[in-house]
Amino acid sequence: MNAINWYPGHMAKARRELVESLKLIDVVVEIVDARAPRATRNPDFDDLFAQKMRVILLNKSDLADDAATDAWLRYYRSQGILAGKIVSTASNGKAQAVRLIGEAASEQVARMKEKGVQKTVRALVVGIPNVGKSTFINRIAGETRAKVGDKPGVTKGKQWVKVSPYLELLDSPGLLWPKLEDQQAARRLAFLGSIKDDILEQETLAWELLKELREICPDALTERYRKLTPETPEADLLDAVCESRGFVRKGGIPDTERGARVLMDEFRAGRIAHITFETPEQAEEERE
Repeated sequence: MNAINWYPGHMAKARRELVESLKLIDVVVEIVDARAPRATRNPDFDDLFAQKMRVILLNKSDLADDAATDAWLRYYRSQGILAGKIVSTASNGKAQAVRLIGEAASEQVARMKEKGVQKTVRALVVGIPNVGKSTFINRIAGETRAKVGDKPGVTKGKQWVKVSPYLELLDSPGLLWPKLEDQQAARRLAFLGSIKDDILEQETLAWELLKELREICPDALTERYRKLTPETPEADLLDAVCESRGFVRKGGIPDTERGARVLMDEFRAGRIAHITFETPEQAEEERE
């Protein structure tokens, strides 16, 4: 598989807009995908938002491994980072998200209160493409205010959303970093849909995903695709998926294009298994 790099021109503009927004906000809320918390965190954010209080929300936690998500939460908290898990399409994480934002801004709120002012907390919501930022804002605000799409990079421009009399959120475009040096992480971004499908060779990507799933959740994989067994040669994994679903062209040739598309859709919807690609130990090794 060729090296994956995707940094559209609009992302350079988006980065400049984020820098300009810093003077307007008190807290940065970073949304990551709970299935790959390491790969879906933009490493540029650490420097970019170094002077701001931050909250990390592990979104799509219903599609991840519960024990792994809890381990990531403990890891972030051990680093002094406020963190919680959410499902942006559900409402049960709203109170927790509001509480964490309030906790992050508590010192600023207290200082203003001493001066007799009830401060309005302004939080910037950031993340890479397709991690659910706009969906999160819509859910927490209780109405569809931020533009939402199922394609990475859909949010455009500044969009302030009033959550309560004293809490406002600013949506932002999804932002990748200019060079994806860690190609394993880049593949996982592609698996999750944070890199546009139309710039990648889908059959190769699906095959790479099958190799990882075979390591992480072999039983779930073979249960979902019965023609795929522990004895299936690595080169034939995608063919086995096609045969399992009857995606076979005239002459008995596997329809790998259709098989790849269905595999990616089913994985992203959590129909194969609820998995997490990474562990906090991997993140710690990087820090060292």
